[in-house]
Amino acid sequence: MAHFSSDYPDGRTRCNWPQGDALYTHYHDTEWGVPLVGDDAMFERVALEGFQAGLSWITILRRRDGFRRAFANFEMAEVAKLSEADAEELMLDAGIIRNRAKINATIKNAKLAMDLEGGLSNFVWQFAPDRGSHTTSIDGFEWRATSPESVAMSKALRKAGFGFVGPTTMYALMQATGMYNDHSPECFRRQELL
Repeated sequence: MAHFSSDYPDGRTRCNWPQGDALYTHYHDTEWGVPLVGDDAMFERVALEGFQAGLSWITILRRRDGFRRAFANFEMAEVAKLSEADAEELMLDAGIIRNRAKINATIKNAKLAMDLEGGLSNFVWQFAPDRGSHTTSIDGFEWRATSPESVAMSKALRKAGFGFVGPTTMYALMQATGMYNDHSPECFRRQELL
């Protein structure tokens, strides 16, 4: 199966996963794989990747504005203040994924993230491999589900008490936040992000 597609109206060759969806393509072109720093920004990604577990990313992307509204734009200090009553109210919010365990984990993770020495962003970036370490030839390219680094990050976050931070979820986080450049070798974004 090809990891890329050139069937886009603008003629650019991209990874095949956006499948021509305008929102997905915009995310691919402007955000996915771009190095991300900042505690609240990273918290949003950790939370959304947790909500994505068992679902497709486009499902989360289409509800992202709802998540931002529901979770105070992912400001950790504000999310950490949410009560059980707030969590119950979120279970009625059709703008998000209404999963009690994921909602509770997001609130708990915000509290835990605020206690991480050096902050959440620095904590997760310590697991990033050297830039370019996942550069493969076109013939050898494949998307993976985990990496040794995502397994290590998952273990460290779980040890700190975080939920919904499994190795596959953390690998997706690492791809999305630029710790890996997993754009297919033919994709125009791969070279732009080297």
